[in-house]
Amino acid sequence: MKRLLAFGVGIVVFAVANAHAAAVFVDLGTANSFAVLAGSTVTNTGPTTINGSLGIASSAAITGFLPVVAAGGMIYTSDAVAFRAQSDLATAYDFAAGEASNFNLTGTDLGGLTLTPGVYTFASSAQLTGKLTLDGQGDPNAVFLFQIGSTLTTASGSSVVSVNGGTGDSVFFQVGSSATLGANTAFEGDILALTSITLNTGSTIGCGRALARNGAVTLDTNTVSIDTATCETIAMNGAGETTGGGGGTAVPEPASLAGLAVGLFGLGLSRRLMK
Repeated sequence: MKRLLAFGVGIVVFAVANAHAAAVFVDLGTANSFAVLAGSTVTNTGPTTINGSLGIASSAAITGFLPVVAAGGMIYTSDAVAFRAQSDLATAYDFAAGEASNFNLTGTDLGGLTLTPGVYTFASSAQLTGKLTLDGQGDPNAVFLFQIGSTLTTASGSSVVSVNGGTGDSVFFQVGSSATLGANTAFEGDILALTSITLNTGSTIGCGRALARNGAVTLDTNTVSIDTATCETIAMNGAGETTGGGGGTAVPEPASLAGLAVGLFGLGLSRRLMK
């Protein structure tokens, strides 16, 4: 009986050890409706298209050619809407930075990798050369979070692609300083940068955002879209805002749920044997 009891407890311990915390969705608050948001200024060269709102939380104006803001989007400069969005961005950034890491990828190029949902950490800079595939494993609510200590840089022609149920709207890059997308990069996901964001010629963000807390967003013949097919994965209110601030609720991965179920069964078995 003691052996069976120990076996049941062992199953519980195994299940708990393997049910690591899933990445938690990062709620952007009112910043959710912004495709581009800068702390200082926005500079643009060439015919850039913004599908979503554009905001600057300072007295600076947009310099260069005015980007084309698609129907439904607005431009906010140095007003209550822009300042509120920046405040919500700061909350979201801090929340993302504080999530528990599942995998340490320090020193690893993201190019050529296929990753499953989780929190991936770089102690310093992160580099993408080529294609990064994010496999949602059939879960439309799969969340990917990349915590990057300093810079995020992509080589020209690189790409981020979501497959098997994942969407770019649940992909977050929390960047400790600045992000730079190389020319003709096809990016997916929300970039939350502490300082600045630069999109070089022809680079795009489909199903994502360029959100800079303190610095500038620099554009050059780009397209940034928050709403493309199957992008939105959470409820929004009538103002195009998410209904909370900071974080959400973790959605356990299927393997974690299975492990937990086995553990609960083992616990029940051990209690029966004790009677």
